[in-house]
Amino acid sequence: MKKHVLNLFLIATLFSQAQVKVEVTNRYPFDRSDELIEVSAAQAGSLSANLVVKDSTDQEIPYQLLYKGKTTPQAILFPVTVKTGTKNVYTIQSGSPSPVAPLTSARFVAERKDDFAWENDYAAYRMYGPALKTENPSNGIDLWLKRTNELVVDSFYRGELKYGKSYHVDHGQGLDCYKVGKTLGAGGVAGYTDSTLWVGSHFNSYKVHENGPLRSVFTLYYDTVNIKGKVYKQEITITADAGSVLNKAVVKYTGAAQPMQLATGIFLHDGKGKLQKGGGLIIYGENAVSDQGVDAGQNFVAVVLPTKETAYKVQGTHALLLSDYKPGTEFTYYFGGGWSQWKFPAQKDWLAAVQQANKQLKYPLTIAVVK
Repeated sequence: MKKHVLNLFLIATLFSQAQVKVEVTNRYPFDRSDELIEVSAAQAGSLSANLVVKDSTDQEIPYQLLYKGKTTPQAILFPVTVKTGTKNVYTIQSGSPSPVAPLTSARFVAERKDDFAWENDYAAYRMYGPALKTENPSNGIDLWLKRTNELVVDSFYRGELKYGKSYHVDHGQGLDCYKVGKTLGAGGVAGYTDSTLWVGSHFNSYKVHENGPLRSVFTLYYDTVNIKGKVYKQEITITADAGSVLNKAVVKYTGAAQPMQLATGIFLHDGKGKLQKGGGLIIYGENAVSDQGVDAGQNFVAVVLPTKETAYKVQGTHALLLSDYKPGTEFTYYFGGGWSQWKFPAQKDWLAAVQQANKQLKYPLTIAVVK
């Protein structure tokens, strides 16, 4: 009996000390810096909170366990840095990890008229919920400008609602000066038929799938979406990653089959900003002004499609990328916002960051796991 117990102890000890080597190769002619990768539980073995991830210099790096709707971890997520034409090896091993400062978050804000707000280290966003029904809200995306890696959403709401400290004024960490109205805002999506943009209304329900520190994922559900007189249900799943200027959006409409397109777009406000167009992407930069009329530099917005759009239009107050769409299928696009007072001094810097992010999407790193 003692021999069996000893053998089990040795097996457990060996397992706890086992290492998984993750070899990450960059085959493309541009460097990758702090880019998040996933390694599945099937590849990495048993995943738990008692792990440490180290880079090739034996330095510990942060990670996040992803559950993907299950009760046990399905993958591990961590940042990698790999120069062009090289490979780096990362080690996953047992141990006590250091605390990770959260760089993303997502939550339903019941205390502020059912907003849903999320953020990463570049910007914060929100979409409008059922408590705003009587105020004619849209399904557009609101952009909050921030100038800190730290999370600001909770403090902005708390300051406004508890202390009367308006988040429409910059108190040192950023502000909300972006206006959405009945538009797509900073990268929303809507049905498009016969030259009509069918901007939606508030979401009806939500589900948070992952919530930081490196990735937050959630779905918003819209029960009644009108497109050319027909009613659809819509869901949009948004992923916000630390270190990325772009959010990923996966959209699905269910309802009657009819010819339609989906329009992803940017609200141009007064149209006095600078609009730039490239294959499968648009960016826009405009003056950012607080509610008190104080100059706040420039804010920037981007929309990116994985493939080239079917058509591009500037229609009324929107710049739109149009894509053919069949109800019942998933449609993926990317959007994001930035600020001249945080990381992007000029629009050329914003454009370069969006183009870099787009290249990373098109040319993924090669990942090989050696246990």
